[in-house]
Amino acid sequence: MGARGPVPKRSAERRRRNKDGAELVHATSAPGLVEWPDPDASWHAIACDWYRSLAASGQAQFYEPSDVATARYVAEAMSRNLAAGQRFSAQLFAAVSSAMTELLTTEGARRRVRIELERAPAEQETPAGVTAIAAYRAALGA
Repeated sequence: MGARGPVPKRSAERRRRNKDGAELVHATSAPGLVEWPDPDASWHAIACDWYRSLAASGQAQFYEPSDVATARYVAEAMSRNLAAGQRFSAQLFAAVSSAMTELLTTEGARRRVRIELERAPAEQETPAGVTAIAAYRAALGA
């Protein structure tokens, strides 16, 4: 269970008979895509991987420049904790984990704010044999 109750089900799995009381507030954001600076060369490899994956994730379309700045700060804190050697700070790990949740990096965090990401279906390739048979039938006029 999270801080605000259990993770909600996906919308396709929910059965609601009553109206959801949550109202949305709309605001306009800056036009265009948000710029993602490259990860800092001094960061730990895991922090770099997380930062790059965040930029490529579906929720990044909702990010503003302030979210990118927060992601950079979280990656820096993550890197410092990972590079600390034997002295791994559980308190810093908890703070980094909380900040990662605020950036909607997990499925549960996204569901709590009612964001559902769907993977684009992979292009299905037609096997060569099926293509050859279809061409043969077309040549016969079938």
